[in-house]
Order: sequence, then structure tokens, then C-alpha cells
Amino acid sequence: MPKYKKISSKIEQITIDNPKTEKKGVTWYNIVDAGKKEIEFLRKKFNFQLKHLQASTAKAVSQRPYLEVCDGYLFLILHFPIFDKDKIFAGEIDFFIGHGYLITIHNKSVPMLGNFFNSCRKDDNYLLSYNLESSAILLYEILQKLMTENYTLLDKNSIAINEVDQILFAKEARKLNFEILKLKRNVLNLRKIIQNHKNILKKLLEMDSSIVTKKQLKKYYLSLIEHSKRVWEITENQKEHIDALYTTAESLMNYRISNIMKMLTLLSVIVLPLNLLASIFGMNFNKSMPMVGTNYGFWIMIILMSLSSLTILIIFAKKKWL
Repeated sequence: MPKYKKISSKIEQITIDNPKTEKKGVTWYNIVDAGKKEIEFLRKKFNFQLKHLQASTAKAVSQRPYLEVCDGYLFLILHFPIFDKDKIFAGEIDFFIGHGYLITIHNKSVPMLGNFFNSCRKDDNYLLSYNLESSAILLYEILQKLMTENYTLLDKNSIAINEVDQILFAKEARKLNFEILKLKRNVLNLRKIIQNHKNILKKLLEMDSSIVTKKQLKKYYLSLIEHSKRVWEITENQKEHIDALYTTAESLMNYRISNIMKMLTLLSVIVLPLNLLASIFGMNFNKSMPMVGTNYGFWIMIILMSLSSLTILIIFAKKKWL
């Protein structure tokens, strides 16, 4: 069992220590909703730079990933996609990685991180960091868990895309367009969140640091880069599929609008001669108006109107405009 300690209501720590080795193990500090007390704890215990501590306790989500090598530690900001109420948004995690310790700071927006911490608290024997006792290896395992979770979101997107595909020709175009636009927004948000992961991971591999050794981490971090590439390729395919669905739905809507306009035009053309005749015979020229006062004047006008409408319909049918 790992050594677990609750330092405060917002700070928990577990020490992953393999008694078979002579190393001191790795301590993982998990900090939620960091405030002034948490900043003071980190400042006194680890002497981190103030700008990094301030960035980690900022209420606003950082607009981009960030990586900096400092004196004795690495500071890293990464974003991960979160699915909530049919919307994908970015959850931020800040990392401090040093000799024998790793610190994660977040606001509970990434549930997978809390779940993984609790799993490590219960049993750490299955962790690579249990055997290698490296904070960089623990970072790899956390990133691997978080990046693997992306596939769950991709599966949800794929299911939603297939559902839209199946009802494309059966559902009302306006509602369908709204659903397609929601999918499009989610895929674009997902791509925006993960687009810099590959570059950040490559920088980790390229660094000359006593914390992150290239030989030890290359095989692990290269797999994370492959995950990032694979997720990007899948989102690219989903984006193309959604664009094709949107184009098809838009074409269907235009086709339906064209049919509606066609029917309205047809009705207008049919009614036009009827209105013309009605207007002419509605003039107050009692002496000169033909058929005024005759017994069958009304019915003669009805027959004339019907013949004019029938003539227009025949012309439209011959020209195949109906």
C-alpha cells in the first residue's frame, strides 16, 4: 500500500515507494482549487518561482499549453478535453516535476486525474513508477491515462455522427443542422485542445535535464506522441465527415426551399389571371360591362377562370415544370 497523507482539505499526497530498491520513492501532491495557503505551502517547501505559482492559482484557464525548465524543476501547463452536457471544453492541469516529487494543480475539471490518484492511493504495485521510482515516469503514466481518455470522447463523437448520418434524409433540416453544428463545435474544440500536445511532448524529449533523461523516457514518451498523432488523425476524419454531413444537410434544405418556392410560384401564376378577371369585372361600368345583367354571367366567368387556370397547368406540364 502506498503512503497516503491528507495535508489539508485541498492538498493530498501519496508516496509511491518500492521497498525492494534503495531509492526514496516518488511523492505525488494533488492540489485542488489552490489558493493563498496552497501557494505558501509550495513556496516554502519547494521554492517555486512566483509567476508559476500565480499561473497555477489563476481562476481563468490558460489560453495555451506551456513548458519551462527551471532551476531544479519543470513547470508544465496542459489542457485536456472534457465532455459535459453535450459540449467539449478544456480542463487545465498544471504540473511541477522535480527530483522525487510531482505536483498536480487543478480545479476538478478533469475527473480522470482524481480517479487515477485514488487508484494509486489504493494500490501502486501496477505503476511503472513503483518499479522505476521516477517522477518523470509518473508524469508519463498520468499523461497516458488522460490522453487515453480522449478515445472515449472520440467514440461518443463517432456514435453521434453515425446517428446524424442515419436520420439525415428523415429529419427536419433545421433541427438536423443544429445537431451537426454542435458536433462540429465539439470536434473543433477537441482539436484546439490537443493540437499542441505533440509539440510539448517533443520538447520534453529534447530537453537536457537531470529530471527527464532521454534514454529512460524515450520509449514511453514516444508512445504518447503516437497517441497524440492518432487522436489528431481521427478528429481530422471526423471533421471531414461532419463537413460532408453539413453540406448534404444544407443541400437538402436548399432543395426543400426550392420546392416550396416552386409551389408558391405555381400558385401565384395560377391565381394571377383569376385576379385579373376578377379585377376587370369588379369595375363599376354597368352599361358597358359585358354579361352584366345576364342570367348566367357569374357561371360564365367561373368557366373562363377555370379554363385559364387549366391552360396554365397544361403549359407547365408540357414544359415539365411541375
